[in-house]
Amino acid sequence: MLITGAELADGRVRDVRISDGRIAAVGNGFDANAGERVVDARGRHLLPGAVDVHVHFREPGGSHKETWASGSRSAAAGGVTTVVDQPNTSPPTVDGDAFDEKAALAAESLVDYGINGGVTGEWDPESLFERPLFALGEVFLADSTGDMGIAVDLFEDALAEAAARDVPVTVHAEDETLFDADALDGDLGGAGTAANADAWSAYRTAEAEVAAVERALAAGAESDAQVHVAHTSTPEAIDAVREAGATCEVTPHHLFLSREDSGRLGTFGRMNPPLRSEARRAGVFERLRDGDVDVVATDHAPHTVAEKRHGLTEAPSGVPGVETLYPLLLEAVRKGDLSIERVRDVVAANPASIFGLEAKGRIEPGADADLVVADLTNPREIEAGALHGAAGWTPFEGLLGVFPELTTVRGTVVYERDPVTGAESFGDAGGRNVRDLAPSESDAA
Repeated sequence: MLITGAELADGRVRDVRISDGRIAAVGNGFDANAGERVVDARGRHLLPGAVDVHVHFREPGGSHKETWASGSRSAAAGGVTTVVDQPNTSPPTVDGDAFDEKAALAAESLVDYGINGGVTGEWDPESLFERPLFALGEVFLADSTGDMGIAVDLFEDALAEAAARDVPVTVHAEDETLFDADALDGDLGGAGTAANADAWSAYRTAEAEVAAVERALAAGAESDAQVHVAHTSTPEAIDAVREAGATCEVTPHHLFLSREDSGRLGTFGRMNPPLRSEARRAGVFERLRDGDVDVVATDHAPHTVAEKRHGLTEAPSGVPGVETLYPLLLEAVRKGDLSIERVRDVVAANPASIFGLEAKGRIEPGADADLVVADLTNPREIEAGALHGAAGWTPFEGLLGVFPELTTVRGTVVYERDPVTGAESFGDAGGRNVRDLAPSESDAA
């Protein structure tokens, strides 16, 4: 395949030739080879495929919410070419057998993937670390998903195990002792009311996140483990991570939504950590813009409409988001709120670098041909009915997004949309475990 006339994130206009799943050359004036497909990308941007290091594709055990097939189609349509699935499935991915069960299901993925291992009182590190594990995590230093929450001593043991094997640890940090139970008292109204939704934000306080992040960072430093803090939702937590020299991610819902959206979202806006005040949301976005945030990852956590319509204490936490990651950020570029280079870094280059994916996240000769073509002059409204995940809803309904026209994974077209007719097509399942690719397949030359 030859992609011609594309504008890269650094402003250069280049042709990109793909061969054997890799980027063979980046330059100008390339002539097409016999039988080679040519993609005319004039007026479009060419970006590296996003590496979403935080998704919940729900299999095994929750296929009514999402499957590897539906989740990866959604990822491909949004320009995400690598996903990292979290361990809180059923059974949880806490031993070798559970890992193998999930890996068999992941064979249905259109995009490349990693599988994280979990930590509970029943985890089996020996069998787990024998598998091609992406990382430990999302390790819950809280009770945010019930049985997956762990005590501090077990958390420290897990850090030591990971450090000994040079495996990163992704941490969900909230200190439940600092939750405000009074916020859940009284008449909260129905599932769709602002009072109901906003109570969850008042309950899971910002102070609870900051305290747990600081504790996780201190434990990481003591164990010499590589700690990556998931879905930081407060400026204070991001500042603590930066001061400690660790890494963190933020989510699109904490960047683009706040407690001011409670009336619209109701219990559909319940997630952990919760939505924050508009002032804190703006502070998180400012830190993203200024370079203090390492990664934007989605925490794609789909639930059905029926499940989210339950009352506040019964509705499950989480929102879908893998398909709208790039579109929302590219719309911020179109509006002038972010630079396209910053977006490229936080969704592709940085996660690939932090987690040791040498062939991902860049457009250079020798890298995997994980590529996205997008037209920044052509945003469209985000509509749940036009998305491809199984949940059937989105918290970003009605916002604008810049969606890809073409997505490739290792040179194979996995998603394509005609910009005139809107007709879409998907490739076949061919995703691979990024920790299981042979060096000749995954390492840059």
